[in-house]
Amino acid sequence: MGFVSLGCPKALVDSERILTRLRAEGYEVAATYGAADLVVVNTCGFIEAAVDESLDAIGEALAENGKVIVTGCLGAQPQKILDRHPQVLKITGPQRYEEVVASVHEHLPPKHEPFVDLVPAQGVRLTPRHYAYLKISEGCNHRCSFCIIPSMRGDLVSRPIGEVLREAEQLARAGVKEILVISQDTSAYGVDLKYAAQPWRDVERRARFFDLAQGLGELGVWIRLHYVYPYPHVDKVIELMSDGRVLPYLDIPFQHASARILKLMKRPAASANTLERIAAWRRVAPDLTIRSTFIVGFPGETEQDFQELLDWLRAAQLDRVGCFEYSPVEGAAANELRQAAVAPEVKAERRARFMELSAEISAGRLARKVGRTMQVLIDRLEGDVAVARSSSDAPEIDGTVRILDAKHLAVGSFAQVTITAAGAYDLEARLVR
Repeated sequence: MGFVSLGCPKALVDSERILTRLRAEGYEVAATYGAADLVVVNTCGFIEAAVDESLDAIGEALAENGKVIVTGCLGAQPQKILDRHPQVLKITGPQRYEEVVASVHEHLPPKHEPFVDLVPAQGVRLTPRHYAYLKISEGCNHRCSFCIIPSMRGDLVSRPIGEVLREAEQLARAGVKEILVISQDTSAYGVDLKYAAQPWRDVERRARFFDLAQGLGELGVWIRLHYVYPYPHVDKVIELMSDGRVLPYLDIPFQHASARILKLMKRPAASANTLERIAAWRRVAPDLTIRSTFIVGFPGETEQDFQELLDWLRAAQLDRVGCFEYSPVEGAAANELRQAAVAPEVKAERRARFMELSAEISAGRLARKVGRTMQVLIDRLEGDVAVARSSSDAPEIDGTVRILDAKHLAVGSFAQVTITAAGAYDLEARLVR
């Protein structure tokens, strides 16, 4: 069978779960459409560009193979898929693992060989061997006006803490060097479980953000936290970062800084003084890296609102940022706002100004690292250069550390380097001999 996985890391974990189940039943994964008897496409439907990419991928799979099962977020809008591709075999929504497997069984019955088809304890993963994503919950309790994820994935459903910690322990035993914690709202973990406790390593652990981070910090691997909101209880996790048990890295989707726009977006923690909180965190953990994403051109955004965002960014001095032009999403509450739409050329101009400022900030913060010695994780080799990441860099979305004369290093290994040069987003280094 063939498999196409689109979208965010959370969707990637869904793909890994489906593949683990199918691989355990004897299915082999084909590298090309021609070698596959059937293709599963795991789609994204968050914004219109992602919808278009998903529909194109389905069309390509149909053209190249002909037998296609569709799952994932876009599957929550089956008519949109059927209008364009009525010949798909089956459509299921996100997190419908059993339905996907049943559909594969229906159209391509398994031929299981229990003595041949063995699956490793950590399951099938689609990431390199040295890092893995750990999904701790599904869904979201927030109702941000630009987002339709709750309508596709439902309200927050946290996994029991014992189950999460055991999976993480399996990953560490399998040689994973970095675990990236993901969800829609990592800092809300356990709210729906009423923070129910479970034993792990002979200690009762409550299903709370802090307890989870503390437990993961005992594994002796890099722990990176994504999709965290700036709630007061996050302060305690910063102490774990200061102690070196969790990477000093937070991925926080601030989205904007104008109080008026945040209110229109219905963002959680919109009234919090985030600048004060960031300053307090950096006093506790001076090496803290903060990554975030922002939206410009939201309906009703004025030049004054945008200037507030730029002023806030200058004050916050965020290390890593991404910026998107607002795009209407079918079914989002923002479509009903009685606010003036921002012209496409204005959105593009604001994004360019935002990214220009963010590049200046990033370059300045990286320049301070020249001369410092740090631990890095090797991702790949390019000739004599080893491409690595520091504690400040998540895979795929952040910068890299390029180490010269390092072709002897092994992918997935750690190295000590001294930073020799800095650009706007990346660093250069030499090995510490």
